[in-house]
Amino acid sequence: MVTKHSPRHHSDVRTDLALETHEYLSGPEGERVPGVDTEEYEEDGVLVSRVAIKTDDGAEQMGKAPGHYVTIQTPGLRKRNRALQERVGTAFARELTRLLQLGPDETVFIVGLGNWNATPDALGPRVVNEVLVTRHLLEFVPQDLRGRLRSVSALAPGVLGLTGIETGDIIRGIVDRLRPDVVIAVDALAARKLDRILTTVQVADSGIYPGSGVGNRRVALNQETLGCRTVAVGVPTVVHAMTIANDTVEILVEQLKGKAQFYEMLEELGQSDKEAVIQEVLTPSYGDLMVTPKEIDVYIQDISKVVAGGLNAALHEGVALDEIMRYLS
Repeated sequence: MVTKHSPRHHSDVRTDLALETHEYLSGPEGERVPGVDTEEYEEDGVLVSRVAIKTDDGAEQMGKAPGHYVTIQTPGLRKRNRALQERVGTAFARELTRLLQLGPDETVFIVGLGNWNATPDALGPRVVNEVLVTRHLLEFVPQDLRGRLRSVSALAPGVLGLTGIETGDIIRGIVDRLRPDVVIAVDALAARKLDRILTTVQVADSGIYPGSGVGNRRVALNQETLGCRTVAVGVPTVVHAMTIANDTVEILVEQLKGKAQFYEMLEELGQSDKEAVIQEVLTPSYGDLMVTPKEIDVYIQDISKVVAGGLNAALHEGVALDEIMRYLS
């Protein structure tokens, strides 16, 4: 039997967030994961956490590609507080700018991944609808504005089930034609903790595997496959039912600690044994069930505007949004 003392492995935790994987691997004692550095700071109620995977050993332990993963989070984001949304957007823009390090003439292609017909998976297409695209306008704007306005193009390519074409093939074809300096891929993610659903934005300079959080992993979008720098932006919109059930068992163990013999039996079960029991209950009736908030329509609308606003601020640093709209209206 696998005991509670067994080494933790990244495959035991179902999440797209590097921060959550690191939290799980480091354990309750906060032990350092070799080859992985972390830091965090808080400003105006917004917590920013940075996870840097620096070695191949660290990447193997984390189950993620080497690179920098930044998480911007605040529990109050789901309360539709406009001031808080603006602070999150500002923090996101600042961290994205720090990762991109764009030159003044570098061009950007934004890809909105996901299925616009499924609300929890519609973040990418919704962001593309809100983002400021300028590639087709640069030759028409005044000279003084042209030098401060970056060339940005965007596309929501849909999913294989809608188009019959692998999303990666569509994106590679466009990248080969446009030759952007940077691709920014926006996608919905899966989280491990309920309180991170739609309260967290992750930015990573290592690219992305679309669909990996829901067990539908497609071809990677990264510098190796696209031939240019690729940054991934994501927001967790779902959590696995398996994770919720497992957390419930953990809370039950804590509540029964020292009070019942049943507690001792549960405590002796290792993580894999607990998951096997939960899977046996869930799988026959519900399969690999994913859970999302009932107000997902409103939340997706709000968070897509936060992400799009952060993208606009980071990519067009030299021009205020109202100035751009005045010239282009």
